Amino acid sequence: MFERKSPVTSGGSLEKNMAVLITGAAGFIGFHLARRLMADGYRVVGIDNLNDYYDVSLKLARLGQLGIAAQAARDLPNDRAVAARTPGLDFYRLDIREKEALDEAFAAEKPGFVVHLAAQAGVRHSLKDPYSYVSNNIVGFMNVLEGCRAGSVRHLVYASSSSVYGGNDRLPFSESDNVDHPVSMYAASKKANELMAHAYSHLHRLPTTGLRFFTVYGPWGRPDMALFLFTRKILAGEPIDVYNHGRMRRDFTYIDDVVEGIVRVMEKIPGAAPDPGGKRPGPPRPRTPYRLFNIGNHRPVELLAFIEMIESALDRKARMNLLPLQPGDMEETCADVTALREHVGFEPSTPLEQGVREFVDWYRMYFHE
Repeated sequence: MFERKSPVTSGGSLEKNMAVLITGAAGFIGFHLARRLMADGYRVVGIDNLNDYYDVSLKLARLGQLGIAAQAARDLPNDRAVAARTPGLDFYRLDIREKEALDEAFAAEKPGFVVHLAAQAGVRHSLKDPYSYVSNNIVGFMNVLEGCRAGSVRHLVYASSSSVYGGNDRLPFSESDNVDHPVSMYAASKKANELMAHAYSHLHRLPTTGLRFFTVYGPWGRPDMALFLFTRKILAGEPIDVYNHGRMRRDFTYIDDVVEGIVRVMEKIPGAAPDPGGKRPGPPRPRTPYRLFNIGNHRPVELLAFIEMIESALDRKARMNLLPLQPGDMEETCADVTALREHVGFEPSTPLEQGVREFVDWYRMYFHE
């Protein structure tokens, strides 16, 4: 089992008799969050449909690390709430688009907290299959909101994305910036999630917090992400596609930092703050239990420098196929994390070189390279 080398703890005080329901629990971030909460003694309810957007065996291997055998996960029905159980974790193979089955899981488990991470991911894939982003990210999120409302969930934390900043050219990106110019359907679906959450916070007093993740990477990551793709191809001696001729800059954020941020935010339930009077720029509205935070390393790195770090960790040189910027891609991302730091006393800080080496160590172990 790959273990992180520098664990961090929030020192929080979630009520451990309350279940934390994680959608997308077999995904990259969901798996790490589930493992963290289980290690801290919390009862976790995991939901995932185990779709084939990328290699299902990787998702099953993650579940194996959590104590759910691959065959047990495969054998679960995907149209009703039947769980595979291991100490600290109940796992359901459910699709969040199937409202009846999702409602059954909410009713059976009665979660106090929900972290919604399930989604159709990928900016470039949204150019090929935009309908899947509506069904998964909008219809699916609607079902999660309804489950939280009906179940009187104490706090819903959900994944948004740095992609919502779209055409913004002012850096670093701040939560008070206008995000009305998405450049992909993925980004548009995440902006829709933020609006839907606000409506439920306002109408039903459901406390919600959206987290705009900035290029999350690390061990057990997604195969469609740059670090995974580049590592695989460099080791295979294949050329890597480098868009915008390597001049893109990304705010790469290590998975342990992301999990730490999620846990701290989850523990701090937003309340309806008193109206300070006058107008206030950007979200949240003062009397609505709704918050938004960036989670990023706030140290953007050019793609060519990122590739050099991978080359150093692998002790191999990359063959690069330099290409123009793709439709839907952003040239640069950078997170202003002032609000996160002030709210929970934490900000991501793992150096990119360290995080890349952690990923390469895991990759070599997992694939026996």
